[in-house]
Amino acid sequence: MSQFETVDEVVRFDSVDEVVTALGEQGYIADTRLATTVFLVTRLEKPLLIEGPAGVGKTELAKALAAVSGRRLLRLQCYEGQDETKALYEWDYGKQLLYTQILREKIGQVVADAPDLHEAVERIGAQESVFFSERFLAPRPLLEAIRAPEPVVLLIDEVDRADEALEAVLLETLAEYQVSVPEVGTFTTKQPPYVILTSNNTRDLSAALKRRCLHLFLDYPSADRELEIVRSKNTGLPEALAAQLVDIVRGLRELELRKSPSISETIDWARTLAVLGVEELNATILSDTASVVVKYDKDVRKAIGALPRLVDPNATIPEHGHGHGHGHGHDGGHSHDEPAHRAVDDTEDEPSEVDGRAIRAAKDQAGRFGHTYGSNPLGVGLGEKAAKAPKVPAERGSRSFGAGLGRKRAL
Repeated sequence: MSQFETVDEVVRFDSVDEVVTALGEQGYIADTRLATTVFLVTRLEKPLLIEGPAGVGKTELAKALAAVSGRRLLRLQCYEGQDETKALYEWDYGKQLLYTQILREKIGQVVADAPDLHEAVERIGAQESVFFSERFLAPRPLLEAIRAPEPVVLLIDEVDRADEALEAVLLETLAEYQVSVPEVGTFTTKQPPYVILTSNNTRDLSAALKRRCLHLFLDYPSADRELEIVRSKNTGLPEALAAQLVDIVRGLRELELRKSPSISETIDWARTLAVLGVEELNATILSDTASVVVKYDKDVRKAIGALPRLVDPNATIPEHGHGHGHGHGHDGGHSHDEPAHRAVDDTEDEPSEVDGRAIRAAKDQAGRFGHTYGSNPLGVGLGEKAAKAPKVPAERGSRSFGAGLGRKRAL
């Protein structure tokens, strides 16, 4: 650390190469593009917005920057529904109430000789600043970063998860490095913080917010750089296996997974295999430990299906035929002793499939269902002579509902 210029125990970088070296000492492997952006943050005193997929090192960069620059890290974790009171400040109402009870006697003395209620209220109002002062102000990360007597690194993590209203609150802080408290006044920083905002691109951020920041898109690293990162973490996995594992992880990222494996998960997988004492990567051991890097059930099944090919591109994966009798439970009524689909004319010696139409035609005879509801007792439309309708006795007709109506109409 002595090679860097130090002011009040805070490191100041003189070149991009020094940034690369300093971050590397903290285990953060940075390329020139990233190191250049970090160097500009320290010189231009502008916030840095880092966008990219989850797990590529956005949050770790803020932690590493705080470590190498000798600054305290303040973190604001954003979430949906978060309001400005959780980001800026809150009033300590419990402390205010306690002070009110303690000063009750003094308040009584202030209003003791007040001629009327209006005058008493005016006298109490004149003391309002006693209860709305910095003494009762509970700072949250944004205000704390502005009021901090020493330089800090302010991490606003996953800002895309917060509502747009919080973005509007951030504009004043990021542009002017100040926070306005209506009851007290405006706080302006004496030591501008290094501000890093991260986003996983779950939604688009406003143009006003982006305009106030330097921008960096951080994607998954190249194979060589990811291997270098894994090597720097001392996972215990041999070099050859680590290189093979990195290639396998990169292959998994090419699948259409709900969540692709991150760099930190690659490191976890390497440590897992090292703990198990693996000396050779094969589809079996990787399938057994795939949940270390793949977190959703459908992703796990998809990854396990692809691992044999990723381990050995020349491996032959058996093809499974698709028939109704393969365990899905929809065999269409076929017996379990016969295949679900019988081939037609498989050989010249075997008969063709039985014609079902002939069987149905043989059964299609008039009156085969008897005189039941839905049958055709007259045989109409079956190519046979219509049977005579059964005679209905007169006394049955006289008892019918229609016959009764007829007699009433005749009367």
